[in-house]
Amino acid sequence: MKASVDGMLVAEAPDDRIIVVEGTATFRLTRLIIGVLQASPTPYTCPWKGQARYYDVLSTTGKCPDAAWCYPAPKHSAIDAVGHDFTSYVAFDAQQITVA
Repeated sequence: MKASVDGMLVAEAPDDRIIVVEGTATFRLTRLIIGVLQASPTPYTCPWKGQARYYDVLSTTGKCPDAAWCYPAPKHSAIDAVGHDFTSYVAFDAQQITVA
């Protein structure tokens, strides 16, 4: 599976290394291309997953604001509900980033 923006690869992983959370494919941080994420100041806490960390995705054509997020320390109940530990896996906004 690949994530890209404007034809530029952002992340890539074998399908069996992807964790799906609420219908969204998530990639391990280590599967992202170095330098594509820039920390965003946007705060968010999901009631069932916990505190999220947002990132802007940088591409050769510009910046996609808040187009990626992860849960550095998800709640244990969320890990149990998903069936996999998704700590520090990154999800992408489907309206800004193509994942296929």
